[in-house]
Amino acid sequence: MISRVACGALRGVDAFPVTIEVDYARGGLPAFTLVGLAEAVVRESRDRVFAALRNSGFSLPPARITVNLAPADVKKTSSAFDLPLAVSLLTAAGLIPEDAARGFFLGGELSLTGEIRPVPGILPLAILARASGGRGLLIPADNAREASVVEGIPVFAASRLAQVAAFLAGTEALLPVPSGPRAEAEAGEDVFGPDFLEVKGQEQAKRAVEIAAAGNHNLLLLGPPGSGKTMISRRMPSVLPPLRFDESLEVTKIYSVAGLLSPGQGLIRERPFRAPHHTISEYGLVGGGTYPRPGEISLAHRGVLFLDELPEFRKRTLEALRQPLEHGAVTVARAAQSVTYPAEFMLVAAMNPCPCGYLTDARRTCVCSPADIKRYRARLSGPLLDRIDLHVEVPAVPYGDLAAGLTGRSSADMRAAVRAARAVQAERYAQTPFRANADLSGRALETHCRLGKESHAFLRGAVDALGLSARAYTRILRIARTIADLEGSEALATAHLAEAVNCRVLDRPA
Repeated sequence: MISRVACGALRGVDAFPVTIEVDYARGGLPAFTLVGLAEAVVRESRDRVFAALRNSGFSLPPARITVNLAPADVKKTSSAFDLPLAVSLLTAAGLIPEDAARGFFLGGELSLTGEIRPVPGILPLAILARASGGRGLLIPADNAREASVVEGIPVFAASRLAQVAAFLAGTEALLPVPSGPRAEAEAGEDVFGPDFLEVKGQEQAKRAVEIAAAGNHNLLLLGPPGSGKTMISRRMPSVLPPLRFDESLEVTKIYSVAGLLSPGQGLIRERPFRAPHHTISEYGLVGGGTYPRPGEISLAHRGVLFLDELPEFRKRTLEALRQPLEHGAVTVARAAQSVTYPAEFMLVAAMNPCPCGYLTDARRTCVCSPADIKRYRARLSGPLLDRIDLHVEVPAVPYGDLAAGLTGRSSADMRAAVRAARAVQAERYAQTPFRANADLSGRALETHCRLGKESHAFLRGAVDALGLSARAYTRILRIARTIADLEGSEALATAHLAEAVNCRVLDRPA
């Protein structure tokens, strides 16, 4: 007898359909053959599945068993094939009605005792099941909340193999997990971190953060040790608008594929904030490996990637950021497959102005030679710095600011201004592929960043005096557009351009 059960495998952050076919031929010597380009973790499922079946009270008659994972020309590696394989064996052996599992998508790892364990990638599987018009999804109980964010497909959760078999045999009921409205309500909640009110002084840096958040610009903070660069950077998510439902779904799907969702976790509502150590490898940052996995830039999708001590990162690792910063995605090509991961993130970086850190500190003496400083800054290439819209100085905090109480603008104040500016941009770019001012390019840049005669003269002088590249020129226009949006101005004024130029301190002659 032949049985077929539907499941899915991952390619990038999406799932593609896989059918488990089992040929159960009684007579002759018992044997088990698994074909269909199954990797080691899938081949090992044989022993897990048979032990789980035995310990769940099922006794399979001896037979020659051939298992095919179709399509057979694509490599498959996941323990999620355990549950559909067990159900397919029970169906082929006649212990479950032949058509009971038809139309269901299954996924889950089995323990030797028959318990069903959670697996990565259930959210993409739920999306696939809905797109395929399936009858429902049978998954581990710990993955239920994750799958419930997808509307239009019934989700049935079980904790043991025996439950699944009884449900498919019609002897036990499983109620669908509630979905949809709860997920949207959760996505609408505001979740914020530490407050900018706790940052004393540094009003110029706060202004730069507000501009960066309003236009989704990349930001580099330069200053001596202890000036608050890291403290400021870690508060960036508190001024960003909350994730929309579609953005939450994108982020949750990436974390699901990476196996970073906690058991029972549903939709991710907070904008990601990733802060990898400077010893991270190129593959850890952009993704890759024998079996490609999302890197830190994809885990920061729709959020913030914070690189502290930027010049301490390997130069090759930093250069790998250039293409994702431009295109919002990264393609990992391997001999066996090529996958693309989304990577639309805001880059926030911090660095000292020199190796000793005190070049710009009026209270401390810098001991670095000009050659030391040049070598230190040369670790960051010009093309990479050109892709960072704002680079601003964060000076040492004077005692007066430290001794003062909590004054200045709070995250709530800054967030209100950011939301207003983002709303203007959302309306302006509603019929375009752009989301924010940082995305502007080509004809759209000329359309939305028109300059008057006086503004043209000012910007021409700045470009000539500072020797700005074409990319730096574009960055200045984008920043000025955001500053104008924060002020509620449709036209770009010279004052907006002047502040934008002032937000790029590394463009100034040494």
